[in-house]
Amino acid sequence: MNWSNVSTSSDGGAIPANQFANLTAFDILYYTAPQVVMIDRVITPFWYIIGFLGNPISARIWLSRKVCKSNSSAVYFGSLAVVETVYLMLHVVYELQNAWGINTFHTPVRCEIFNFLLITPQYMVPMLVLGFTTERYIAVCHPFVMEKYCTVKRAVIVICCMGCASVALGLIQVYVWSYSDMFGCVFREGAEIFQQAWTWFTEMLLFLILPVACLLLNLLVIREIKRLSMESAAHGQGTNPASTITLLCVSFYFIFTLLPATIVYAMQQSVTQGDPSLPLEQWASDPVWSSYFTYLTIRKIVEEICLSNYATYFIIYYATGVYFRRSFRQMLCTPIKPNSRAKTSDFSVSLSNGKHTCAETVVLNDMESPSDT
Repeated sequence: MNWSNVSTSSDGGAIPANQFANLTAFDILYYTAPQVVMIDRVITPFWYIIGFLGNPISARIWLSRKVCKSNSSAVYFGSLAVVETVYLMLHVVYELQNAWGINTFHTPVRCEIFNFLLITPQYMVPMLVLGFTTERYIAVCHPFVMEKYCTVKRAVIVICCMGCASVALGLIQVYVWSYSDMFGCVFREGAEIFQQAWTWFTEMLLFLILPVACLLLNLLVIREIKRLSMESAAHGQGTNPASTITLLCVSFYFIFTLLPATIVYAMQQSVTQGDPSLPLEQWASDPVWSSYFTYLTIRKIVEEICLSNYATYFIIYYATGVYFRRSFRQMLCTPIKPNSRAKTSDFSVSLSNGKHTCAETVVLNDMESPSDT
């Protein structure tokens, strides 16, 4: 929540300085809407525990030399795990400030730098998801050009470009934010119009258009898999697109947790704050402030759901990925039962089947195959 708006009254006039003389933004929020703070304190540490345990394991498995040398999607997954770990580390600093009242970045210079660092990984995550979603679309729907476009080298180049783009977009935050002696880290005075326009542009591009693009690509992949499955069944063959299932699960989870947060964020312009000149003890009983705090509570719940994006992909990998599950068990020195049956694991290598063409990877005798995620 941005409390810089409470420095002026609802009619645009200045309010008495002593209203917030000895209060921080955290103090105001904790006094007027303690449920918002408690949601942060109770739920967020749960995501930290899962994320700080699962993300490094995911990065180690996906970015291992054995996997990366033959699986471009693993490069995206590994990069995603690294970016999410960085974001969670920065989010701890943010959380200490906003949920526990410990001053971590409300100082000159640190205010601008921290907001730049915090937003940059948030920009990069949607790009990475779009990257491996596009790869999976090419691999399933256009298998003949897969060897040209779905390579590890190309994936590394694309990810580097995404990182540069994220940094370039994030640098704008250095201009947007500034430190105020009275209100701490707030939007820079005189940059409000630019900040609103820039925020709308980045929010709609990265957190609406890109997820919708991922959704459309996923629907095309599902349609193609269904068609291939029907053709395989007609010829007495079976398919088990394991890594495609993993990719779809990650992509869909990203979409359906991010879009609600984008919608709730877009609503904030239409939610009216109450009169900040009222004494704080009257804010809870004021109808306008009460409605605003209800919106904040709903928004905080949605944000916590969205935060799970940065912590729970390890669970999806383990639940849907054969190779990932096997690798994780090997890390724990858990014995793996051999399986002598042949199994199909993914759409990745073109095979001819009459006049139709599909793509499959066959794993024999349970040999480890990075393409079988």
